[in-house]
Amino acid sequence: MATSYAPRSGAISLSIPSTALWLVGTTVLALLALYFIGIDQGAVSIFGSDMHVHEFVHDGRHFLGFPCH
Repeated sequence: MATSYAPRSGAISLSIPSTALWLVGTTVLALLALYFIGIDQGAVSIFGSDMHVHEFVHDGRHFLGFPCH
């Protein structure tokens, strides 16, 4: 039994609202990642006074060059 795979032929529909939604979503996720990895220090965290987030991203923070001590 031989199966033939043919490439799809058709245009990709890119609408402005769809593209804007993806751009906004990606920007929000990138800013959240930047906050948690680069800015959140635990003691001044907006999500509580514990150090759970800081310790979770601690090694990644040093790997990316963010100081935290």
